Amino acid sequence: MTKRFDAIVIGTGQAGPSLAARFAAAGRKVAIIERKRFGGTCVNNGCIPTKTLVACAYAAHLAGRGADFGVVVDAPVKVDMKRVKARKDDVAVRASKNVEKWLKGIPNLAVFEGHGRFESPNTVRVGDDLLEAGQFFINVGARASVPPMPGLDQVAYLTNSTMMDVDFLPEHLLIVGGSYIGLEFAQMYRRFGAKVTVVEKTPQIIGREDPEVSSTIADILRGGGVTIETGAECMRVARRGDGIAIGLDCGGTMREAVGSHLLLAVGRVPNTGDLGLERAGVATDARGYITVDDECRTGVPGIWAIGDCNGRGAFTHTSYNDYEIVADNLLNGDKRKISDRIQAYALFVDPPLGRVGMTDTEIRKSGRRALMGKRMMTRVGRASEKYETEGFMKITVDADTKEILGAAILGLNGDEAVHCILTAMYAKAPYTTLQRSVHIHPTVAELIPTILGELQPL
Repeated sequence: MTKRFDAIVIGTGQAGPSLAARFAAAGRKVAIIERKRFGGTCVNNGCIPTKTLVACAYAAHLAGRGADFGVVVDAPVKVDMKRVKARKDDVAVRASKNVEKWLKGIPNLAVFEGHGRFESPNTVRVGDDLLEAGQFFINVGARASVPPMPGLDQVAYLTNSTMMDVDFLPEHLLIVGGSYIGLEFAQMYRRFGAKVTVVEKTPQIIGREDPEVSSTIADILRGGGVTIETGAECMRVARRGDGIAIGLDCGGTMREAVGSHLLLAVGRVPNTGDLGLERAGVATDARGYITVDDECRTGVPGIWAIGDCNGRGAFTHTSYNDYEIVADNLLNGDKRKISDRIQAYALFVDPPLGRVGMTDTEIRKSGRRALMGKRMMTRVGRASEKYETEGFMKITVDADTKEILGAAILGLNGDEAVHCILTAMYAKAPYTTLQRSVHIHPTVAELIPTILGELQPL
């Protein structure tokens, strides 16, 4: 028998539960489908568990630096990886169960556990249940990409998901991919005590960043004992005794990295291949991302795609914003758009990188006349007090309109302080508004007005 609803949400990642709850609160009859673990990537094997691990690694690092602060540690710092994993599991499992409990307690909302597949533009089957609705919201997220690397089928490897099951310390962790996921794991496992080598195909790590940002992060990681190999254009994998070897160059040269375990961190692919999208007429691009317009609508009336699976943002915060766009447009008659979003993200190494707006490279390509202010973290009192003076703060503005174009804060609390700049950008305030604000001392953010008072041509 067909079960009929006003709206059906497929997936319980960041955008889906809030959307379902909001529709249910508006009096609509709603269903939400989850095939595995409630909460999606962020809760189960993304932001929450990985940042829990980052916190454990930071604790180990700070304990090892006790003498710098006059704190005497009698014995060498030891990391119990089983307890580290148990702590991570506790945080992640509680978060997932909280999402499940919340959804199952919402009036007007039915929860279906199983794999949902479209059978037509207005029906989805979950096991023996056929669900019908006038509106569908696809929120199926993405998973780790596994590249077609020669020899990969002959060795064991890990992804960011299966790393969540690791409760031991690898002797030497090889990480393929020098971007956000790979670098966070690199630093945390080095701080846990493993040898770590990062292998990146391109000439610099985190290729989307300005070279100055990339090279500084590389220096920070190398200073912490991480080996970084770039320009590895022809990677191939082979067993080497009990370990794994990665060949780094074309033409049979001898440059290689050898380790005990291999982690692949080379991007994400959307979970759209087994949804029956073709039966609904929903189009995807060459990479499998669902094609949407500026309001998250697919080309099929009554079907939206939100979150990572639409290829319009790869972060928890952009997924949540997709929910806000869809809900406000449908329930409040608003006209919110994806294109109103300002690019903002962070790299959670220590110290973190907070990034908003355009990079300097993008600004130069745009032809704008720009001004830039910069301050090294060695000149930030809060950083000096904590002996965490690596990195810098940089802000770029349009010389003619006084609009803030972009900023990078690579340093202590950079992931938080950068929001001062982001808020001013959303308010479309000239940089002078932020320059003349009075910030609290001693903080990292207090230097933002100072930087804006020392601008020079980019």
